[in-house]
Amino acid sequence: MKRAIQMRWTNGDGLTCLQFPALANQPGIFHGIFLRRAVDNRGLRHELNVGLAHGTPEAEVWQNRKRMLAFFGPDYGAAYTHQVHGKQVVLIQRRPAREIRTTNRPLQLNGDALVTDVEGLAIVIQVADCQAILIVDPKKGVVANIHSGWRGSIQNIIGTTIRRMVVEFECQPQNMVCGVGPSLGPCCAEFINYQKEIPETLWKYCGSDYRFDFWQMSLDQLTAAGVRPENISMAGICTKCNQHLFFSYRGERNTGRFAAVIGRR
Repeated sequence: MKRAIQMRWTNGDGLTCLQFPALANQPGIFHGIFLRRAVDNRGLRHELNVGLAHGTPEAEVWQNRKRMLAFFGPDYGAAYTHQVHGKQVVLIQRRPAREIRTTNRPLQLNGDALVTDVEGLAIVIQVADCQAILIVDPKKGVVANIHSGWRGSIQNIIGTTIRRMVVEFECQPQNMVCGVGPSLGPCCAEFINYQKEIPETLWKYCGSDYRFDFWQMSLDQLTAAGVRPENISMAGICTKCNQHLFFSYRGERNTGRFAAVIGRR
């Protein structure tokens, strides 16, 4: 099934990111999903890898992260997670900015989803084929960023995150606006051993040649959690098919990570 691309390109200071218009139109919210390559102040192209331990010197990764944050403006803090393909949700609740913001070493946490109501804090997910799901509840001023690979998808980390938003922040799913970023598409998500790896209840997402439609799975999980279908935007871009734009583990194995970012101004 051909899906319409629901994102727009935004450029600045040698960086390019994709944004969902539906999220960009929310007052006080910033977000972006960055391409794998950038241009430095000499006009030379380089890889904007934001993932540690993926082949880029650590100092360069931190510089890439700092430059990425500057895209949104000065003085933004950042929170990253050590992603383990589980369904742990990390909450960062309102507290003095000085406890969170650091220029050289942003907050580093353990989990695969981040939720916050803190202003001036970018919550960052790093991906290379996995889905980044960005969520905002504009009425409560709460944002979430979810790392959902195939393991996260079959554990329904999306539903788990939305339930935590409801319980901890009194969010209402019908008010949420969501975007599902570029990731491994149904054209390339081949799982030959799916009968051993994926629960039978999810085999309905398996198409021809052992390929799974995790995009549709995420859409269904979002709506099952109470999000209105009209409030969900899908990037509709396969990372493996577009390795000139995005890092792809399936396509390259030894590769970097690109960033999906969301926060409150």
